[in-house]
Amino acid sequence: MNHKIGMENRKIVITGMGVVSALGNDVEAFRRRLFDGAGGIGTMTFDARGQNVSFAAAPVQDFAIDAYMDAKKASMLDRFSQFAVAAAVQAFRDSGLTLTDEAAERMAVITGTGVGGQNTLEESYYKLLDPAGSGRVHPFTIPRLMANAGSSQISMALGIRGPGFTVASACASAVHAMGVTLSMLRSGLIDSAVTGGAEACLTYGTLKGWEALRVMAPDVCRPFSAGRTGMVLGEGAAMFVLETEENARKRGAKIYAEFAGFGMSSDARDITTPDAAGAARAIVNCLRDARLSPEDVDYINAHGTGTRANDATETAAVKIALGDHARRVALSSSKSMLGHALGAAGALEMLATVLAVRENIAPPTINYLEPDPECDLDYVPNAARAMPVGVALNNSFAFGGLNAVVAVRKMA
Repeated sequence: MNHKIGMENRKIVITGMGVVSALGNDVEAFRRRLFDGAGGIGTMTFDARGQNVSFAAAPVQDFAIDAYMDAKKASMLDRFSQFAVAAAVQAFRDSGLTLTDEAAERMAVITGTGVGGQNTLEESYYKLLDPAGSGRVHPFTIPRLMANAGSSQISMALGIRGPGFTVASACASAVHAMGVTLSMLRSGLIDSAVTGGAEACLTYGTLKGWEALRVMAPDVCRPFSAGRTGMVLGEGAAMFVLETEENARKRGAKIYAEFAGFGMSSDARDITTPDAAGAARAIVNCLRDARLSPEDVDYINAHGTGTRANDATETAAVKIALGDHARRVALSSSKSMLGHALGAAGALEMLATVLAVRENIAPPTINYLEPDPECDLDYVPNAARAMPVGVALNNSFAFGGLNAVVAVRKMA
């Protein structure tokens, strides 16, 4: 087998995309609602000890796994793995790839998740601890809840026999996974990959845990806006097929955009409080990797959680990294529509970023009321904006001070 090493300058492109989200369960539905500024945030109500408890959340609606796998097989998968497989199958079909034996061994599956099989975990606790429960758990409890279940199920569904693993770095998981994939493709270790992120975290226990941190909004998410009250949890998955430009051109594939660069950093300061200097280092590292200057950047899909600390810190980080050019860049937060899908957030936002570059439209930050003195950049408030988007960044800044940024560039 011909393992090509030392090809760091190979151009890596995106040739397939798939999604399951609060904005829709295919790319076209997602694209339409994203640019329309349609919110996916609503209310979820749980029966907790005989009382109804409600949370603002952005759940996936009308999802049908039977379009992607046999129902009996699907019952062995946690909801997050079902999302992962559905988005991956969409992306693979969209790419038009066919796998020979050699190609299957030279293709990877590298995905991110923050909490993995949370639905399985919580369901098991109820069965074991509730006096009215059965006291027994599903025989596939461990294979369903493990964090790598999504990537493993994708590899089996598509017959991909190259490297397969999962990255778990909280809210930066998907972007870290995509960045690792970029490096492996450039090095020649692999020729193509399915990469992205999946999360299904809208359980009562998870929502109560985030509520205890006092960062949750009671109704809507208003990133960067005065009057913002916090984040809203979401769920979903987005997956991409990445390959070398050479391979894509050779087989006549459609190319959405170039995956141009990746940067990361660690704050090394606090487990929950973000640091502007650390986030700025990741942005600068990404630009350096992509061989871009700050002036090349047209649009940033911000991490933009809607908390007071995160949004002000990210604004400061962008100013540090881009200097005076920060005031000429359009930023927006897709979390205002999608909610915060934790480990999948960066993948869902990567899809928004690629669509922005492909269609020359900056998605909006919806629910925006008025400027906040600490957030004084251009956040594309409430309505999408037609504008040239040649280069865009996608920011993900996670608990633990783990920062990851990717750059997407329009193909000539």
